[in-house]
Amino acid sequence: MTRELARLITGHVFLHACMAGMRMAAPLLALRQGYSEAAVGVLLSLYALTQVFLALPAGRFADRHGLKLPVAWSVGAATVGAAMAVAWPVFPVLCASALLTGGATGAAVIALQRHVGRAAQTPTQLKQVFSWLAIGPAFSNFLGPFVAGLMIDHGGFRWAFLVMAVLPLLAWAWIRGAHEAPRPAHSEARAGGRAWDLVREPMFRRLLIVNWFLSSAWDVHTFVVPVLGHGKGLSASVIGTILGAFAIAAALVRVLLPVLAARIHEWALVTGAMVVTALVYAIYPLMATPAAMGACSVVLGLALGSVQPMIMSLLHQVTPSHRHGEAVGMRLMVINASSVAMPVLFGAAGSVVGISAVFWTMAAMVGAGSRLALGLRADRRS
Repeated sequence: MTRELARLITGHVFLHACMAGMRMAAPLLALRQGYSEAAVGVLLSLYALTQVFLALPAGRFADRHGLKLPVAWSVGAATVGAAMAVAWPVFPVLCASALLTGGATGAAVIALQRHVGRAAQTPTQLKQVFSWLAIGPAFSNFLGPFVAGLMIDHGGFRWAFLVMAVLPLLAWAWIRGAHEAPRPAHSEARAGGRAWDLVREPMFRRLLIVNWFLSSAWDVHTFVVPVLGHGKGLSASVIGTILGAFAIAAALVRVLLPVLAARIHEWALVTGAMVVTALVYAIYPLMATPAAMGACSVVLGLALGSVQPMIMSLLHQVTPSHRHGEAVGMRLMVINASSVAMPVLFGAAGSVVGISAVFWTMAAMVGAGSRLALGLRADRRS
């Protein structure tokens, strides 16, 4: 299991790094071409738009076909999306590229999360495997922007997009050798019912709402740092490093989680992370130097990086095994619907009232949502 999980994590890193690098490079190119913050917000939202519509079908597809076929289709779509930006680095093509790379990454994540969740046998193992798997995107959120920033500064945007197009192929080289988990019986796979029936379950519904708050905080950070850095005259490498500091912190905390899994209560960790996130967002716009911004990114990465494995562990405990792909797809659909709306909303707000207001609004939202996270304890006991 350890060797298999390492193979999946490595593949996940390369595939997710493609989207992470594109999501940093494409907005910078749009800003340099003279597009507004609102237009950049629309561009960033497109990385999540495809996932909103594909998440549930992708979850059902993974429930029927397992791991490799969904990942193979995702690798192809991500490679084509990044290659389009190499050939035509103009705003409409960057938008199409965002749709392809974002949708491909989302479909692959659903298949991977379903695969490792079915392989775990106990709640402690669930927390451990999802903590290890979550290291992948945490590290790729450093690798993608950092490599893209270096390529932009030393070779230009086309070279950055070309490197991003190669990363999904490296992902497939690792994942193609993984072993498929046993599929559910045919009769069991048909016993699911409607997807929205899952939302009627109180625990699942609460998890979705809490996850929405935390995912919004992550997405807003990805959006505001390039805008804030551009406004301060920072180079692409410095902006990529600030985003990379966030990603490294998220990865480090996830390395520790498997060791501590048996002693961690999901509700306590999630609630604490929301409180810390609210405090960091409250002071972030007051930071005047790249070092101070990097320190805020590190603390934010530690807080937000710790919660996703706990959410995924609970999700797999409260849904039937033959509907795990569907449940993961439902979660991804909800948080990516937010990812579509939030950059557009905050991009428009930043243009009108300033980027500091975006930070403080998010601080208020996450702080208020921490009360809901406390309810996970009561629901867990019921």
